[in-house]
Amino acid sequence: MEYNFLCNIFILIVMPPFFVGVINRVKSIIAGRTGPPILQLYHDIFKLIKKNAVYSRSTSCIFRIVPLTSLLIVLCAGMLLPIASPSPISFQGDVILFVYLFALARFLTITAALDTASSFEGMGASREATYGALSEITIFIVLMTLVIIVKSLSLNKMLTHGQNVFVADPSVILLFLAFFFIMLTENSRMPIDDPHTHLELTMIHEVMILDYSGPDLGIILYGASIKLFVFMAFTAMIIFPCSEGPVWAGTGILFLKVLAVSIMTGLVESFTARIKLIRIPQMLIASFVLTLFALLITLFDQRML
Repeated sequence: MEYNFLCNIFILIVMPPFFVGVINRVKSIIAGRTGPPILQLYHDIFKLIKKNAVYSRSTSCIFRIVPLTSLLIVLCAGMLLPIASPSPISFQGDVILFVYLFALARFLTITAALDTASSFEGMGASREATYGALSEITIFIVLMTLVIIVKSLSLNKMLTHGQNVFVADPSVILLFLAFFFIMLTENSRMPIDDPHTHLELTMIHEVMILDYSGPDLGIILYGASIKLFVFMAFTAMIIFPCSEGPVWAGTGILFLKVLAVSIMTGLVESFTARIKLIRIPQMLIASFVLTLFALLITLFDQRML
């Protein structure tokens, strides 16, 4: 149990920035550019940690404690997943805690953005709250469908139920597609938001952290990479559940699964343009409809058995 805990913690701490580099590398290759190295985010985080932070006079202590607090919350959420081995932190109903930990991290980020008294950051906070409220409904329907399939409220049971690849199951395919779009939304990736833009009027997540600098900004970038890693791992586990076995084998399989989702994300970001803000709720409603279809198919299958 202790060995699994240490292994999962090590993976959560070390791996996430690498896959952000993979996404950027795929986008660079598609665009015909050299692009940054895969390990660029590690370098950026270490460079920011060495700098001094600058705080606005309009901010309070809330603004200063949010980066580290949000990082710890995201790490706790990641520890609920069976990453390389069954999670040592598991109980019935942890799926609900998993969702609301990310909701708490979002709430803290929005609060810090509002604490700056900046109109631009207020716009970003408003958009984040709106899209987050819509995406959480879809996440709960995805989890509800998986609960019906595996008949358990535990993430360990849900994602390590010992079944083979689910590709032939239409309900699971719909869940995968819907949750993949939710992953892009929750992490402010293209086509929802461009993480590399500098136009405040169209930014969502990036505009909320404009006032952060130095170690605080480094912690936020690091926490964002962990959140993206957790969502990509969960997305991959929907179709390819974890299998119980040696930790080294689980780590290798997890690496390949998240790498595949990272490449898929890079391809989507390379071949799609940023959609209009008024279209994002429509896309989120479409993903919600997909999950409803998956739920109905699952209920019908369960009734026929």
